[in-house]
Amino acid sequence: MSTPTERQIRILIVDDHPVVRAGLASMFATQAQLHVVGAASSGTEAIALVREARPDVLLLDLRMPGMTGVELLLALKREELPTRAIILTSFETDEDIYRAVQAGAQGYMLKDTSLREMVEAIHTVHAGRRYIPREIASRLAERLVRTELTSRELEILKIVAKGLTNKQIARVLRISENTARNHVNSIIEKLEVSDRTEAATSAIQRGLIRMNP
Repeated sequence: MSTPTERQIRILIVDDHPVVRAGLASMFATQAQLHVVGAASSGTEAIALVREARPDVLLLDLRMPGMTGVELLLALKREELPTRAIILTSFETDEDIYRAVQAGAQGYMLKDTSLREMVEAIHTVHAGRRYIPREIASRLAERLVRTELTSRELEILKIVAKGLTNKQIARVLRISENTARNHVNSIIEKLEVSDRTEAATSAIQRGLIRMNP
């Protein structure tokens, strides 16, 4: 790696896939204003490198084994390690976007983003502004204004996604069938869908629930 100059933006890449780390480092090596100060394969390694290298911008994968990208952002915040973060991921459910931004991410991009757009995002975030593509920003806005589901409703939503009826939900949770029905109706209303099937499908697509294989 070349020696950074004062004008270069110092970047730390955090991704558990070595091919992704090497590919990004190679791409950024062609950009005179960018300098990769390190690459981490885990959240724990990233924290150590942030302490040591003090990068300006963190390019961060969202889903990694062990410490996730969101957990890493929260850990950096607790340790008061100042760095601006851009999520670079293959995933873009509404809940993924929401959690990342709530944890302190200033940018959000997909891994198939062009080099030109990545460079633009890095400069934007380094300048203190957010970089979230328009289509993702609109979905984030919808997520922010949508009423939150309660923990009980999320629990019932997972059961609904398995195809259980209100009577079966009541039996599993040891509640009355009428209470189960009221919860399901509330879920349908909050998610702004027409029925329980659409509620389950929408919840999975948005990342509100994840079904075990």
